[in-house]
Amino acid sequence: MEKFKDLKYERPDMKKARKDFNDYCGKFKKAATFEEADEAFVAFQKVMETVTTQNTIASVRNTMNMKDEFYDAEVKFFNSEMPKMMLTLKKAAKAVLASRFLPQLKDKYGSHMFKDLEVQQRLVKLSTVLPSIRENNLGTEYSKTAASCSVEFMGEKCNFYGLLRHMQSTDREERKAAFKAWADLYESVSGKLDEQYAKLVKTRRTIARRLGFKNYIDYAYLARGRYDYDSAKVAAFREAVRKYITPICDDLYREQAKRLGLAKLEWYDEALCYPDGNATPIGTPEELTEKARQMYEEMSPETGEFFNFMTEHELFDFVTRENKHLGGYCTFLPDYKAPFIFSNFNGTSADIDVLTHEAGHAFEAYYSSRRLPLAELTFSTSEINEIHSMSMEFFAYPYMERFFGENTKKYLYAHFTDALKTIPYLVSVDEFQHRVFEDPGSGPADWRRFWKEIEGKYMPWRSYDGNAFLEGGGFWMQKQHIFLYPFYYVDYAMAQLGAFSLFRLNTEGEDAWGNYLKLCGMGGKYGYFETLERAGIPMPLDPDTVKEIAEFAKAQAEKLK
Repeated sequence: MEKFKDLKYERPDMKKARKDFNDYCGKFKKAATFEEADEAFVAFQKVMETVTTQNTIASVRNTMNMKDEFYDAEVKFFNSEMPKMMLTLKKAAKAVLASRFLPQLKDKYGSHMFKDLEVQQRLVKLSTVLPSIRENNLGTEYSKTAASCSVEFMGEKCNFYGLLRHMQSTDREERKAAFKAWADLYESVSGKLDEQYAKLVKTRRTIARRLGFKNYIDYAYLARGRYDYDSAKVAAFREAVRKYITPICDDLYREQAKRLGLAKLEWYDEALCYPDGNATPIGTPEELTEKARQMYEEMSPETGEFFNFMTEHELFDFVTRENKHLGGYCTFLPDYKAPFIFSNFNGTSADIDVLTHEAGHAFEAYYSSRRLPLAELTFSTSEINEIHSMSMEFFAYPYMERFFGENTKKYLYAHFTDALKTIPYLVSVDEFQHRVFEDPGSGPADWRRFWKEIEGKYMPWRSYDGNAFLEGGGFWMQKQHIFLYPFYYVDYAMAQLGAFSLFRLNTEGEDAWGNYLKLCGMGGKYGYFETLERAGIPMPLDPDTVKEIAEFAKAQAEKLK
């Protein structure tokens, strides 16, 4: 494999891809033996893998520079073509599900992917192609809006991430000024974001209605692979978080205010854990990456092999630039069995979180793709995938001194408590989306009211120092998942409890790493409940589990303090 920057991109001939796919599907239907059927099954999977690889290359290069006209056009091409390709996939899925070789295929590849094929029959129709294309294009439009936002602050041009760095300053006036610039920047585009989200909501409701769903929520749960539980279970989970985790977080924020010498903690104070400053990583992005390589070599043979592969082929982009997409992610190139990590370093401890969190995703993809027979099986459901990433953050704890030196203990306490304190926000985003789609007549003013009510429920400590836009509920629009990945956020909360469970095993001297490798090696072969059971991880949706893990996390925070 070449370095990522040298990988050849070629727009796929989608007409040929559909023909090849249909040809292999025809061979599958005519197969006289399981071996023949399996060969054809793998062949049409490979057609999709190649299309997906080119799609991913285009998408990554587009996020590297949202103003690159060539890759912007390529993303629009895939936005238009992939929903059409889903119709071809639906025909193949129907043939597979009707095959007399289905039991043997399930034995070889696991039953979960065939459950996905069953669900696909219900989620794809010709009547949803145009709305799906519209949804893709609206997502791209939103990404451009968010990526183009910047403001001059303290002599530098800052995007949203750059301003967040200033909100960790020990100078409260600087934090407050950065907060105001951040809020003003969002308010300046709030009308546009309201409009884009309104169009997305309408489009998503149209898709669900045309597929015969009562509402978009029911559609989204199936589309996200949530076959083991429903929205009622998630509502009970959110309530358990409110009951058992929110009070602990409230106490942690009160302690933080006292530590900072403040009578009241404002939002722009929340990111500053210590009055003399948070722990910050030592080194340039290149030096931090080399330290990460050394860490993974020492952690295990498997992680050493993985990260050396990543560095050899330059499968990451960490440096923040103008017009670069916000946030961070890990994606996968099936043809090369290669993960790719994308992020925006900003000189804070979050840079190290990326080198552990996104590397957890990437390690799982590298590890499972070399042990499972199909790229389709590489990833599990998102509730499992986020355990891969969040657990890696904890497994990296013994190596943090090389990144933070004398401030290592400060980092460990802040990181652990932040992992806990984030959970109420995660479920807030989830409840917000439920409220939006439960109320078909709601609009921008209602959405802000929803958010304000939800914030008060799960995050009673939250205050915006009188900023009218945010005090009025405008904070919801800073979360890109609401725009781009509907209903993908509570998954982080569920996964965080799973990661805490593995961390607890580690503190008790159990073979947590063995459980973790087992979890990663399963990829997406099994469903959510079965994967957790096989990996020895308690069910996060159980309120008793939430209570038990909350008590453990509270005690662990005390030890780290």
